Amino acid sequence: MTDKKKSLHVKSGDRVIVTAGKDKGKIGNVKKAVPSEGKVYVEGANMVTKAQKPQPMAGIQGGLIKVEAALDSSKVMVVCPACEKPTRIKHEVVDGKKVRVCKKCGEQIDAK
Repeated sequence: MTDKKKSLHVKSGDRVIVTAGKDKGKIGNVKKAVPSEGKVYVEGANMVTKAQKPQPMAGIQGGLIKVEAALDSSKVMVVCPACEKPTRIKHEVVDGKKVRVCKKCGEQIDAK
């Protein structure tokens, strides 16, 4: 097994659209990205019902709760903040920094 560092085309905070599965077409922000597993957590997408045990010491009531489950990163596509369209990512070097760029309109996605 090799110890290569994995990377994703999405980061936490990116606005993405789900392109496959039961939530196809749903748009949300990435809450958490897990590059080692190739998974992302998207707000409001891939909701699952989980049984929660009551924990009286912590003040948690038991019952069924809805939580976001992980999605494979290949099932999401970044929505460009400039052109508002789902797009693939291109990498360019600008001022000595590697930045992500929209393939459709050419705007920087990492411009903060």
